[in-house]
Amino acid sequence: MGALLVGEGKLSDYPILESLTTPQHIRQFTLNQLESLAGEVRQFLIDSVSGTGGHFASNMGTVELTVALFHTFDFLVDRIVWDVGHQAYSHKVLTGRWPLFSTLREYNGISGFLKREESQYDHFGAGHSSTSISAALGMAKARDLQKQDYACVAVIGDGSMTAGMAFEALNQAGYLRAKQFMVILNDNDMSINPNVGSLQGYLNQIISGQYYLKWHDRIEKAIEHIPPDALRRVLTRALKGGKEAVKRIAIPGLLFEDLGFRYIGPVNGHNIKSLTHFLAEAKEKMMDGPVLLHVQTKKGYGYEPSEKDPLTWHGIGAFNAVSGEINQAPVDTTKPDPPSYTKIFGDTLTELANKDEKIVAISAAMLEGTGLSIFQKAYPDRCFDVGIAEQHAVTFAAGLAVQGLRPVCAIYSTFLQRGFDQVFHDVCLQNLPVTFAMDRAGIVGADGSTHHGLYDIAYLRCLPNIVIMAPKDGNEFRRMLFTAIYCDCPAAIRYPRGAAPGAPIQDDFVPMHIGKGELLREGADVTFVALGTMVHRALEAADRLEADGISCAVVNARFAKPIDKELIVTWAKRTGRVVTLEEGCLPGGFGSAIAEYFADAGIKALLLRCGVSDHPVQHGSTDKLLQDEGLSAEEIARKTQAFVADCVI
Repeated sequence: MGALLVGEGKLSDYPILESLTTPQHIRQFTLNQLESLAGEVRQFLIDSVSGTGGHFASNMGTVELTVALFHTFDFLVDRIVWDVGHQAYSHKVLTGRWPLFSTLREYNGISGFLKREESQYDHFGAGHSSTSISAALGMAKARDLQKQDYACVAVIGDGSMTAGMAFEALNQAGYLRAKQFMVILNDNDMSINPNVGSLQGYLNQIISGQYYLKWHDRIEKAIEHIPPDALRRVLTRALKGGKEAVKRIAIPGLLFEDLGFRYIGPVNGHNIKSLTHFLAEAKEKMMDGPVLLHVQTKKGYGYEPSEKDPLTWHGIGAFNAVSGEINQAPVDTTKPDPPSYTKIFGDTLTELANKDEKIVAISAAMLEGTGLSIFQKAYPDRCFDVGIAEQHAVTFAAGLAVQGLRPVCAIYSTFLQRGFDQVFHDVCLQNLPVTFAMDRAGIVGADGSTHHGLYDIAYLRCLPNIVIMAPKDGNEFRRMLFTAIYCDCPAAIRYPRGAAPGAPIQDDFVPMHIGKGELLREGADVTFVALGTMVHRALEAADRLEADGISCAVVNARFAKPIDKELIVTWAKRTGRVVTLEEGCLPGGFGSAIAEYFADAGIKALLLRCGVSDHPVQHGSTDKLLQDEGLSAEEIARKTQAFVADCVI
């Protein structure tokens, strides 16, 4: 294997990795070799990710754990499920993909998450959180039913453990007394933002009470030898419950044991000697039933800048590996960039809340990502971070709304999918004034198929009472947020990551007429009906087509539900041809809404729907992916030109 430049290092700088023809060889390594391998993996990640960008801090925290796992288990036979996936770069490195890391998150390159089609060692795909325990338990029961023999290991972060799904899986695993089944709790006191909730306090209690590691077996045996009558005489007035009460005082990890798991920990997640020892112990004990191994790590470990600021270094662009300076794109001071939709959201919501104390905000572990950190600083008592718990976030918002507040639930489009039933059952059926601010709608680029916000129109449009909007620019977004909060029904606003185009932000708030679009351009040959991000691409495509003699009307739909039937039909009849444009999935999407209405109302216009067809969209640059999906201005113009030529009126 020749030297290949990766970031600021070369592959030949990593002799153990280069000699590692199969991860099974790690099982024979000595402690010194394991520690050297961990050092190489960490240095490789620094060298590589500094050139490509990616999820950095979380992966730096799991290097030793990953090496120790591959020393203890044979994952060609055994099954490992990594929760979320952005803590699994070391797993990818050790399973032969390190020469491909220069393509990380690039178009046709390796994914930043786990994908079954990418490697035989990726036993379960992951992009969203809190799925690992359920998936690994399913694998374990499939193994038992098929009379096979292998271990199943789920690695879950403490932030992901806040989701109800994780506890649902723990509950069943304990009930089933699943054998050869282990949950590794990677406890670093963070998901993306610092963790919230009482679970984190419980884990901190365990960590501060180091009795468990030293005294667990001694206490168990001592209690077993105390006659029950004597035990009761000593503790009757102080405690109830005999042995279990004494254990509960002396052993802080009893929650997991009460759920049916043998608890081991906390273990230093950066000490390979300790990790391999306790993994071996856990492997032996899991023959009798499920085991939970509590591993304490530090996000960003081993690289000073990421240790000091793990939030900034969670997902990072390219950086200088030596200095730790993050590369910045050149800034044209003569033409400052417009603010991002995320920034506009945080500023606008804070401004509105200053005028109305009934406005409250909810985040699901994404205060920074959604812009709610701005709101939180101004109104900490009215901002609720519920952790990675989207289902709870939605119904919590419904409870706030029932009592007369105006809750705004800021959740990425892809993550709101996790709360679909709650949006339907708890918000829409009761017609409650909850606003869903869906950041990262549309194609999001490098995070890929699990993170593209392509399905929100389709999964929300079918629900009763809800209004769905998408702004073309920052000013329209401000008006939509104001309209959504006070429309007295469920409302959702979808908007993309990145800068909001348009004129400077206006200070006033003018409510929108629900379900009314706007005509931006008149034309004679074809009507573009565009939603959200597609409006400016429609205008650009119209300019291209005008040069070829095709006259285009352009309608800014503004609303995916309800649609502006009057405006759309007026221009459909004038031009005879309609092209719908949406940065979302075609099945059940905005174009489908127009097609359904045309069919029901007997509208005779010819219709071309442009959006993302029925397939997963990979990772890569947003511009490249839009071009592939036929949603760049150039591709829209090309398809429209063919549509007009083929559909002679």
